[in-house]
Amino acid sequence: MVMKISVKTLDNKAAGDVTVKDDVFGIEPRGDIMARVVNWQLAKRRAGTHRVKIRSEIARTGAKMGRQKGSGRARHGAASSNIFRGGGVSHGPVVRDHGFSLQKKVRQLGLKSALSTKARDGKLIILDKLASDGKTATLKATLAKCGIENALIIGGAEIDAMFSRAASNIPLLDVLPQQGINVYDILRRDTLVLTKDSVAHLEERLS
Repeated sequence: MVMKISVKTLDNKAAGDVTVKDDVFGIEPRGDIMARVVNWQLAKRRAGTHRVKIRSEIARTGAKMGRQKGSGRARHGAASSNIFRGGGVSHGPVVRDHGFSLQKKVRQLGLKSALSTKARDGKLIILDKLASDGKTATLKATLAKCGIENALIIGGAEIDAMFSRAASNIPLLDVLPQQGINVYDILRRDTLVLTKDSVAHLEERLS
């Protein structure tokens, strides 16, 4: 099945309609799947560079700390032991990759759910194209006419350089090419703005 969504220009004028597929923009959203995809995305972003020094990496004396007998204390032989201040750390964090695998079907279902959530809530805007004179003030005023403030804007395969430059100084506004669309960025912004080219790309990618 298909559904129709109105298309606007950046000047908030009607530019016809676009027909989108229900199996991409009209499914019943799965909150649990979107949560899994977001966790997967954020785990991949973690640097994993935190680490501590273990006993073999501590530069401390290995001389016997006391005489063998008569003190009534343990027969310690190295100050690098983890039980002493300044010694190595036992079972501490090491450099590692926090990422994990997630099936392609789950990732696709998460993206469809995020798109369908915006469409269902009336938070999906489709523009015919993205263009700007490169001035932030002008673009901000233009977007305000369309009710676009806290938004993720998805362009075509390449973003117009002047539009990207003007948008980069506007808070709460993210601009990505069509291949960069993802569940986390969709959900963290109030409104999702797609161009007609990106709609066609998403339908081809997810159908």
